[in-house]
Amino acid sequence: MLHPSYTDLMKVVNSDVEPGEQPVVNSRYSIVLATAKRARQLISGAEPLVRTTTSKPLSIAVEEMYQSKVKILNDEEAGKDSKSE
Repeated sequence: MLHPSYTDLMKVVNSDVEPGEQPVVNSRYSIVLATAKRARQLISGAEPLVRTTTSKPLSIAVEEMYQSKVKILNDEEAGKDSKSE
């Protein structure tokens, strides 16, 4: 079983969203995609942003997301970041 749960992760990711705004994550699928992408970054050599007892990239990615060390960008924010580079 995955700990934290998908619903816990969705609450953390959407915690900065103001009432009335569109949530960043609407489904478990979005959480899965984001953690998989981060896990691939870790496999490629990125440094973990949290201390953990495991060396499994997916577990590290989930913990990073749960501790708000990794931010999921919505489409608007992602467009701003790519334009600034």
